[in-house]
Amino acid sequence: MKNTLIRASLAATLCIAAVSQAEDRWTSNLYFENDLFTGTDLNYTNGVRLSFISPDIDSFLTNREEAYPWVNKINHWLRALHPSPPKRGDVNVQRNMVLSTGQLMFTPTDRLRRDVDPNDRPYAGWLYGGVGYQARVGDRLHTAELHLGVVGPWAKAHETQDFVHEARNIGVFHGWHNQLENELGVQVVFERKRRYSLTQEPIMGFLDMDFINHYGASIGNVASYVNAGGEVRIGYRLPNDFGVSMLRPGGDNSAPGLGKLTARDWHVYGFVATDVRLVANNIFLDGNTFRDSHSVDKEYLVGDVALGAAAIYERWKLSYSHVFRSKEFRQQQEGQAYGSVSISYSF
Repeated sequence: MKNTLIRASLAATLCIAAVSQAEDRWTSNLYFENDLFTGTDLNYTNGVRLSFISPDIDSFLTNREEAYPWVNKINHWLRALHPSPPKRGDVNVQRNMVLSTGQLMFTPTDRLRRDVDPNDRPYAGWLYGGVGYQARVGDRLHTAELHLGVVGPWAKAHETQDFVHEARNIGVFHGWHNQLENELGVQVVFERKRRYSLTQEPIMGFLDMDFINHYGASIGNVASYVNAGGEVRIGYRLPNDFGVSMLRPGGDNSAPGLGKLTARDWHVYGFVATDVRLVANNIFLDGNTFRDSHSVDKEYLVGDVALGAAAIYERWKLSYSHVFRSKEFRQQQEGQAYGSVSISYSF
């Protein structure tokens, strides 16, 4: 397992090194989500992800197929993940590769309890790497991603949380020895987005407004669900992208558009975003797939509402979202709130 993850990381690094020679820019996205923004420390308690979105991969492969044949091989192996472009024959198709790595951690409410609380969620961590593809035509974006990783002690969520809590002089959780067992995790995600302009002329002479919808599905032992939602944005000089990037699978939206912004002007807007999921399985609540482990009775319908703001200047984009999530399992006393920060840079 460890050798497989190392080879995957090396392949991702080589992809970045090779494709970065293309004329367009890569976009890097750093995500950080934590419930300490809302004064709690429980449930979905922390998430981080670093992703890189390539320039237009079609032109890269056409121009450099002989110099980098291994890139063509990777794309051939993952051809099933290539999303079909939206049906718009009058506009050129832009295709991008997405490379990512991340870690999520989940804890129950009582950090001092050492035994299993049957009415609270399991301790769990998820460490993964991913590769995906985007296809954009005009105001439409199709995304497909494959995530491979580990759930359990190998995910190192226990060590990561203890390190951060001790560095910040915050009490550690005492029940991590009850976390889910080691298990290979696989997740395939598909999502489609479309952007609609809601203003013909700027409001008050300088404000624009648009709406971006999305729908998709996830399949795998980590999580299987169908989801849908949307985002309303209002602000000054709205960018021609697909909204604020979220840490959720399929949420990388910054590449098409951010890398092409070169004017020394600010783009500032506020937004309200939603996502609703009909969940078939969630390993962080259902427990291990192939072993006996602690589990709780999950809610099959889960929703998120995010309120926030974003700003873009030259190649930088910064956003903050305050996310409200409905109850994820029946024994949960109430829903959860947490903060989500994303920083993007095109280089």
